[in-house]
Amino acid sequence: MTYDLLVIGGGINGAAIARDAAGRGWKTLLVEKDDLASHTSSASSKLIHGGVRYLEFYEFRLVRKALKEREVMLKSAPHIIFPMRFVFPHNNSVRPYWMIRIGLFLYDMIGGRRTLKGTRSLGKANPQYRSPFSDPRTRGFVYSDCWVDDARLVALNARDAADRGAEIETRVALLSATRTGDLWSATLSDGRTVEARTLVNAAGPWVSEVQESRLGAHGKAHVRLVRGSHIIVPRLYAGDQAYILQQPDRRIVFAMPYLGKFTLIGTTDIAVDNPEDAVMDTDEVEYLCRAVNQYFAVQISPDDVISLYAGVRSLYDDGAADSMEVTRDYVLEMDGGNSTPPLLSVFGGKITTARALAEDACNRLADASRLAGEPWTKAAKLPGGDLGIGFDDFLEQIDARYRFLDWENATRLARAYGSRLPDILGDAESMDDLGEHFGAGLTAREVDWLVAHEWAKTPDDILWRRTKMGLLMNEQEQARFTAYFEGRVAAESAA
Repeated sequence: MTYDLLVIGGGINGAAIARDAAGRGWKTLLVEKDDLASHTSSASSKLIHGGVRYLEFYEFRLVRKALKEREVMLKSAPHIIFPMRFVFPHNNSVRPYWMIRIGLFLYDMIGGRRTLKGTRSLGKANPQYRSPFSDPRTRGFVYSDCWVDDARLVALNARDAADRGAEIETRVALLSATRTGDLWSATLSDGRTVEARTLVNAAGPWVSEVQESRLGAHGKAHVRLVRGSHIIVPRLYAGDQAYILQQPDRRIVFAMPYLGKFTLIGTTDIAVDNPEDAVMDTDEVEYLCRAVNQYFAVQISPDDVISLYAGVRSLYDDGAADSMEVTRDYVLEMDGGNSTPPLLSVFGGKITTARALAEDACNRLADASRLAGEPWTKAAKLPGGDLGIGFDDFLEQIDARYRFLDWENATRLARAYGSRLPDILGDAESMDDLGEHFGAGLTAREVDWLVAHEWAKTPDDILWRRTKMGLLMNEQEQARFTAYFEGRVAAESAA
């Protein structure tokens, strides 16, 4: 089988590139050795943002690009991406008040803000924003960014790619690939050998290992591995606002509402040597607890942590001395082209700019290989994003049509699946019509959909990535779900 493009890696960059390429009419194959978003892309801070702190390092180009993409992404997937207000309490011992004020003014202006609320001072008129603070006199600012369900964003990019003709293969690794004439010949772990006119290495933290060990290429770009860790604790405050908290070491830590019942706190920046170092240590847990305790009246300790996760970010190594200062912009390194089948390797990048990265990557591959097709994703909706109305109005329609759903579950489902939710629920008139109920609103109907349409192949794919309901289900509920899932898979294998 000969493809126009073989993509290695099922994180956000690989999925976005496969989507863009398939939409241009390229015969595309994506292979991922584990599950979609099973590593870095499901271990993010769940933000679509410009990165206000990057202004301090004069990353104006990156911030401007990311803020413009924030608008694009918000329009493309208004069900899984939505605006959120961020409260930025001032700490004069870290940065002067005037610096923060000017930085947030620039943040509002350089991205061409159109739809989100602008920055304003945190004053006495904002009791709901000030109430969590241990010091009620705290000054600061309130600005806007966006929240995203990161793992679902990856799955929806892959789903759109498949809808446009791409083949998505999870649990399939690239073993090796060599150039043979004007094609790449790639050996896959499922026993196949395929050919491709172009190849993209979007393996994230493994990009250098794939480039050198499996492709035999030696590029000039290098990767810098940095671990970012998060903790999840019981909800620390009321309201749907997030907080950006300056630390004595000049880092910032976010505290955000999560799944309605928790507060998500992160992230750290720890230099690591290997992609497998995505394991949070006790020092990081204590650091994040101290980070919020400096500001909030409700104090937490490591004993309050319900869950935690860590991901290793593959940043482009720009030579910065401190991992906090390493650029979050991406670098695309091209090897070959014209008479030699091209290889494009992806270094760095942010989840916010994945669509722009994919467009850039496909444009370069088109130039290097003379593949046809024009950019198209900027104005396109992701699956479920074509609501036609505002999300709140859409949710009201879902609530009116499926009255047996409680409001909390209806909101979760509408957020996860958007306009495709009626395809899942169909003509159901009661919870019983959705099959077995495992807990936290997760039903057999939803599980079957995820298996059939979103490459869910293990219980963890559903509990911790597609739905994140593992946080809300107790051990007995998870065991019952696992038994159902494994029995379903066994029955399909037997058939």
